[in-house]
Order: sequence, then structure tokens, then C-alpha cells
Amino acid sequence: MPADKGMSAPDRTVALVGLMGAGKSAIGRRLANRLGLPFVDADAEIEAAAACTIEEFFERYGEAQFRAGERRVIQRLLDGPPIVLATGGGAFMDAQTRVVMRQRAITVWLRAELAVLMDRVGRRTNRPLLKQDDPEAVLRRLMAVRYPIYAEADITVESRDAPAERTTDDVLAALADYLQTGMQTRTHAGATP
Repeated sequence: MPADKGMSAPDRTVALVGLMGAGKSAIGRRLANRLGLPFVDADAEIEAAAACTIEEFFERYGEAQFRAGERRVIQRLLDGPPIVLATGGGAFMDAQTRVVMRQRAITVWLRAELAVLMDRVGRRTNRPLLKQDDPEAVLRRLMAVRYPIYAEADITVESRDAPAERTTDDVLAALADYLQTGMQTRTHAGATP
């Protein structure tokens, strides 16, 4: 946790999950800086391992092969020391990846409304799943399918149309609450009445 709060960084990776445009990379970089942990973008790690862009990987091998590679990369990252990890939008949807993330990381869902997502993803052209006629319809479908799964994350923070620092503050506060509650639960779980 930030030094100004008098708390130390978590002893596990903090993994950010959510749809494209939720702010996982932008918030993740700021969060890592505030926690004193390295920031890692899973998509960048996948591109380095595959020696091509994610868009090229999708075109060449399809989504199933991409998810298998993504699973291996995230497993490797979670086997290492604590980091702040920004995951791709579909990573948490993979049941095996989700289990590993829940076991070895504190998962934080950056939840965003459709209008916020549309504004953010409209600025970029490298979203393979949005290379269709109606990106808004695609995002609506993804929200319907993915939001119930993202809701399984340890922590949920609203990613609003606000400065990234404000959302980072919200994540830090939620993380502090989660760690405090977790520590209290562990302390009380072993106590005798």
C-alpha cells in the first residue's frame, strides 16, 4: 500500500480484470507506482512471447490458441514475485486462468459503463474483437457474458469517466479494505472463543 497510508505492498500480485477500455493498463501503471511494485501488461508479455501483435496472433491462430498462450503467460507471471498485472479482457473468462488468478493474486475488476468503454475504445484501432460493423453491439454482448464472471473478482471498483488518479485512489482504498478484512478474518478464524 502507499507509504503515505503507512501500509506495505500486498504479498501477492494484484491482477486487474475487466473489458477493453476499463483502464487496466492506465490504472495498473499508477497503482504499481503507488504500491512500489513492478507493472506488467499481460498482452505485452504475450506479444513478446509470440513475437507478433495480439491482432496478428488472432488472425493467424484464432482465439482458442490465443487463450492457451495467454493462460501460460499469466501462469508464469503469477509464479514470480508480486506485481501489478493488467490482464486482457478475456483472460478472466478462461476457467483455468481464473482459478490460478484467484489462488495466487488479488483480483480487481475495473467495472465500466458502456458509454465510458465506447469513448475509450473509440480512440484505438487495435482491438481484434471490435473489428466488426458495430463495436457498441459487440461491447454490449461482451458485457452481458463477461460481467457476471468478472463479478467473481475479489474486489470491484467502478472505472468512471474521471481522472485515472481518482480511480487509482478508489482501487487503493478498496485494496486496503480487502487486506484489512482478510487479515481480521484470518486472525479471528484461528482464535478460540
